[in-house]
Amino acid sequence: MKYASAIESPIGKLTIIVDDGSVAEITFAEKDIEGLMPDELTLAVSQQLQAYFDGKLQIFDFPIQQKGTPFQHEVWQNLLLIPYASTISYAKFSAHNPLAIRAIAVANGKNNLAIVVPCHRVIGSNGKLVGYAGGLWRKQWLLQHEREVAQRGQTTLKF
Repeated sequence: MKYASAIESPIGKLTIIVDDGSVAEITFAEKDIEGLMPDELTLAVSQQLQAYFDGKLQIFDFPIQQKGTPFQHEVWQNLLLIPYASTISYAKFSAHNPLAIRAIAVANGKNNLAIVVPCHRVIGSNGKLVGYAGGLWRKQWLLQHEREVAQRGQTTLKF
């Protein structure tokens, strides 16, 4: 069964979609959720996202399950290991499989769980912000927000 909620955030409207008891999507993209009702989980996710934006939450603790290949799931699991308020370059993120750097970047771009699976924490090797489906301005905002909340971290790599 599918459920949905939409919330306003400091960086735009977020749509939350739950499918079969797990969060399947959190997206900035416009989604037609007409006919879908909120449930306990979408409301809990809304509260956790609000706490994140308020600077009171750094780790999410609800069930997630997005559709993807085994390779994409591996990349998304690795994204979850990037600490709050930290960044990592695509080269370092793919160091365990350097020949797959482009495939890893593509899988990163197919992440449907914005903020929660923190693809915004992966940046270019030169320290530039690259490739965020929600727009680079949102990526910059998220990184800056996390840095300010944690009072550490950086939004670009420094050499």
